Amino acid sequence: EITASLYLLAQKDNVLQAKGEETAAAGGTVTLDCLYNTSSLTGTSLFWYKQDGNNSPEFILMRYSGDDGNTADEFKERFSSTLDSSIRSVPLKIQKLQLSDSAVYYCALQPTVTGNSKTLYKNLWSKDNRILHNIH
Repeated sequence: EITASLYLLAQKDNVLQAKGEETAAAGGTVTLDCLYNTSSLTGTSLFWYKQDGNNSPEFILMRYSGDDGNTADEFKERFSSTLDSSIRSVPLKIQKLQLSDSAVYYCALQPTVTGNSKTLYKNLWSKDNRILHNIH
């Protein structure tokens, strides 16, 4: 029963993309949009991941309120995000663009609820719960 209810919760909580692809010049700045919906009343954590080629998704950062959260060391210098809960937005800003930034970027939502966390993590990558950005 817990599994079923968490699955339904995961279906209600999703992230939305404005544009699927962004093209930008080397040395420039790009902002990838991520808008989210959540039924959670206790708070939400938003995650950004980078997937390069056939490699596994790589954690960039997590935000739970404004600039609060954490960013992986290798991304701290050029990658930033501020969560705005009033408009449910967590855009990813990449500065001083490099060729190596060409990748697929995922925005993922984790409702902060008590229960079976394994189910939530499994559903984190369900179709409705991710956002896809291609940078060329």
